Amino acid sequence: MTDRGSHDAAAPDRSGPLGWVLVGAQFVILGALGLQVLRRGRGGAVGVLGVTLGLAAVVLIGWATNALGRFLRAHPAPADEAVLRTEGAYGLVRHPIYLGLLLGAAGAALIARTRTAAAALGALAALLHVKSRLEERLLTERFPGYPEYAREVPRLLPRFDRCPYPVGGTSSRTTTPSSSGDGAG
Repeated sequence: MTDRGSHDAAAPDRSGPLGWVLVGAQFVILGALGLQVLRRGRGGAVGVLGVTLGLAAVVLIGWATNALGRFLRAHPAPADEAVLRTEGAYGLVRHPIYLGLLLGAAGAALIARTRTAAAALGALAALLHVKSRLEERLLTERFPGYPEYAREVPRLLPRFDRCPYPVGGTSSRTTTPSSSGDGAG
């Protein structure tokens, strides 16, 4: 176990209302995708692929949320007592919950097969990009070890040829991803 950075005191939330705006928009987009699946969902091979992506999303999100435990939150600012997670799902990517949301949204778009669903997937990808950048800024301010971790672990797309952190279990290491659902969450 290596300590990659900790915090001395609770960092003030420097995201202002932007963090909550991003969370609200994220839920609106996910709701719109869900409605598209309910209204227009189709089966067939493409639908099966969509369901498979959805199941992979559930597994990945479950793995990552389990690692965060009580520090999980939707807001991009880390919880006051959060620690950086760098093992397990967080050893593959810095934002495994966001990756899981994108996989699930891609699955939903494949099931719905509408322009609206495709647009919602694109909007979610753009939103999660902005949210992850904000979250990483807050994590860098809060955890001294975060920049090193960010240099070694990709943001969203895993590099299986080079995985610097153990992925075979839950993290007991204290370091810095986000607690906003993606690193310390």
